[in-house]
Amino acid sequence: MLGADEAGRGPLAGPVAVGVVAVPEGFDVAREFPGVADSKKLSEKQRERFFALLEARAAAGDARFVVEFEGADIIDKEGIARAVRYALSRGVRALAPDAKTTMVQLDGALYAPAEYAQQTIVGGDASVPLISLASIAAKVTRDRLMTELAVTYPLYGFERHKGYGTRAHYEALERHGLCAIHRRSFLHLAFFGKEGRNTLHIRS
Repeated sequence: MLGADEAGRGPLAGPVAVGVVAVPEGFDVAREFPGVADSKKLSEKQRERFFALLEARAAAGDARFVVEFEGADIIDKEGIARAVRYALSRGVRALAPDAKTTMVQLDGALYAPAEYAQQTIVGGDASVPLISLASIAAKVTRDRLMTELAVTYPLYGFERHKGYGTRAHYEALERHGLCAIHRRSFLHLAFFGKEGRNTLHIRS
């Protein structure tokens, strides 16, 4: 059984991440990960605790997981939906190369490759523990990557907002413009005024 979910669909910078978690038949995720929930409803400390437990169970051979990324270049070129689909396909096939023996549970509007038996569940990240684990894996791994990228791009505060459109992020964009990991399809800059100041507009 596989569970899949994504993190980072909406930020202005950084990749989108898709987490895929595999457990054997009969593995009771709710019992083995008591209190597991949608990553968005957990604190950072809680997410890290569940992720550490997932890593421990993977090391023991009780579970497997991968997190796949698609960067801003693919998001800008082909759109966020396709970027998610590409990352999801790689993750599912990495953990379950034999589609005939695998069921995939997915959150929201996600779909596995057509050859897999699958169930898409609206709100699955909150109601299906296996999908919750996948959401946590995606969120924790992406947040860690954005913290690492903050060292390379120190002007934007990625370690704090992880690329989302906070006020501080917009202010940094107005001061410094875009960097290499910004999603240009999500933003465009209009230059105006005597001082050449930048005003940011979200592209609908």
